[in-house]
Amino acid sequence: MAGTAGSAGATGQLGAMQGGSERRPPTLSIIGCGKVGRTLGRLWHDSRAFSLLDILNRTAASAQEASAFIGAGSVAASYGSLRSADVYLVAAGDDQIAACCSALAAAGKLQPGSIVFHCSGALSSLELAAASDHGAAVASIHPIRSFAVPQQVAEHFTGTWCGCEGDAAALAVLGPAFSAIGAQLVDIRREQKTLYHAAAVFASNYQVTLIDVAQQAYVAAGIAPELALQLIAPLLSESAANAFRLGPAAALTGPIARGDMATVARQYQAVQEWRPQVAGLYQQFAALTADLALRKKNGKP
Repeated sequence: MAGTAGSAGATGQLGAMQGGSERRPPTLSIIGCGKVGRTLGRLWHDSRAFSLLDILNRTAASAQEASAFIGAGSVAASYGSLRSADVYLVAAGDDQIAACCSALAAAGKLQPGSIVFHCSGALSSLELAAASDHGAAVASIHPIRSFAVPQQVAEHFTGTWCGCEGDAAALAVLGPAFSAIGAQLVDIRREQKTLYHAAAVFASNYQVTLIDVAQQAYVAAGIAPELALQLIAPLLSESAANAFRLGPAAALTGPIARGDMATVARQYQAVQEWRPQVAGLYQQFAALTADLALRKKNGKP
């Protein structure tokens, strides 16, 4: 793989390590190595998809903890002390990604052929503009799952879907690295990244909120909180299983699906008397559910 005069670094090295006789994994450094960085770092170290060089966190202590969890990586004291890596993962919080990338670029660690990526679900690879300005290839790859307990995620990561977008040169290296740890990649449009992430929020965060609202309604109706969750569990799990198996429209049941709008009106009034702000939510969901019921009636998915 012939590189240009300005890309004799990572571009040529990546070609050699992937296609040459002296195959070696690309080198990786992680900036802001929290739960996501630690989990991915450990998986890549164990699979030898990357060779971990340095970890740069706000404190040396947290970087050392990350290194211990991963089983590799040296603690870097500053951007200037980072060794030159083929790939940099900026795993800091969303509000710090652009600043971290700018600091990395200002430290002179990037060149044509370098790769910089982040794993934010809400932000696109455009957050890494400072790296692009220095000739690096950039990408965003978002694992669609919770990283609340890194140890558990590391043990059960296989099959995780990851939304990806960015420069082809970056994805050509990152795609195989994610595949090596069992990820399934799905291409997304950079300009629709925020809507893509909103879909995940509906499916995850707001589902938890709906469970909380349902529990509160049961409690207001005289059911003990612990028992309320037991009542919700089969309704939620069976409805979700049917929606995944049959599709949302075919799986829909309940008063709106039956056309029993008198029951819906009574429920709305009861919720309005209990908690007006939740009544507004009920009304909005009723309208959307009516649309879904019409699709079911017309045999549309």
